[in-house]
Amino acid sequence: MLKLMELNDENKKILIKELNERAEEVQGELVVNVTNILSEVRKDGDKALLNFTKEFDKVEIENLEVTDKEIEECFNKVEEKFIKALEEAKKNIEEYHEKQKTKGFLITKEKGVYLGQRVIPIERVGVYVPGGTAAYPSSVLMNVIPAKVAGVDEIIMVTPPDKQGGINPYIGVAAKIVGVDKIYKVGGAQAIGALAYGTETIQKVDKIVGPGNIFVAIAKKLVFGTVDIDMIAGPSEILIVADEKSNPRFVAADLMSQAEHDKLASSILVTTSKKLYEEVEKELELQVKELEREEIIRTSLKNFGRAIICNDIKECIDISNLVAPEHLELMVDNPMEYLGQVRNAGSVFLGRYCPEPIGDYFGGTNHVLPTNGTARFFSALSLDSFIKKSSFLYYSEEAILENGEKIITLANKEGLTAHANSVKVRLS
Repeated sequence: MLKLMELNDENKKILIKELNERAEEVQGELVVNVTNILSEVRKDGDKALLNFTKEFDKVEIENLEVTDKEIEECFNKVEEKFIKALEEAKKNIEEYHEKQKTKGFLITKEKGVYLGQRVIPIERVGVYVPGGTAAYPSSVLMNVIPAKVAGVDEIIMVTPPDKQGGINPYIGVAAKIVGVDKIYKVGGAQAIGALAYGTETIQKVDKIVGPGNIFVAIAKKLVFGTVDIDMIAGPSEILIVADEKSNPRFVAADLMSQAEHDKLASSILVTTSKKLYEEVEKELELQVKELEREEIIRTSLKNFGRAIICNDIKECIDISNLVAPEHLELMVDNPMEYLGQVRNAGSVFLGRYCPEPIGDYFGGTNHVLPTNGTARFFSALSLDSFIKKSSFLYYSEEAILENGEKIITLANKEGLTAHANSVKVRLS
């Protein structure tokens, strides 16, 4: 199922090209359609949201905001086992993100000069959560908890209504447990427009986070600048570095854990053992027959499943750094010894008993990660995603009298005489 690639410079280029081209090609017509939806929402507010909900979600609703009673009904529909697991996952995610807190600083100089930096939470954040068959309660936790820990004043969630005009109960329960302030029944590009511009019911936010389909992704791109966004996520991907001691059952299972996401998902095995590769191939055939998303997995592995045999672990990690995968598993002895060699990866999973799904749901690290090689320069969603940094500066009269001429010299050199004058008037 995995295409075996010989390790050479030409194949490295081919691999990167194949991975980069996985992202959905955005047709101009889609951009026009999304632009029109955003314009309607900006112009007609709630009326546009209700009309688009009727058109796209095939349901008529009267009130956009989810009530306390509706949330109570959500709790009545879900299993106690799910609630307990969610609460424990919340605790782990909070603990991890608490460690990401940073403080401002103050520098004090002679003659009454001080300067520094403040760390300030964003005031209002909007979280988009898909509904229907692609409903992921884990996305609620991963997007909301860092914002709460960062100290965001208000968190607003939007999610599409179901066919009965309610919301997915697992999404509703997750939102309540993590402390979402308000939930609205609206999805698609129109929901992004509501968060970016505001309507009669939904207040404008400062930043939008959360995954969505191609219409949501385009809308987020188009409103960027009016508001901030987290990232535009591409198809999921995993790269596993495995040595000859690795269990082929584990490796095959982990490769398929990402392949089931999407026919465009990428699963790559980089190993020092050809024998392991051959055993993994057998395991893939055995295990895939037992999985519900067999067709998607087979298509994904056929199109974007790759295997590369390397001479040693260092060479494996060099390949990984070139790919810059969203998820990297180091399935080797003493994985911490190799962690320092990893330069480009969204999140790293260490050892033989740490499959990627632990990070997706429970471990504590964030699962909102850079894809399509962008781990070379982007980071996972974190507290930093929900704060801003502001500088401040104070000069006393004595300090400006001593340094004013230097500032005037620099301003004049740039031909900005009004800049120079604003200092000069304080020197006379």
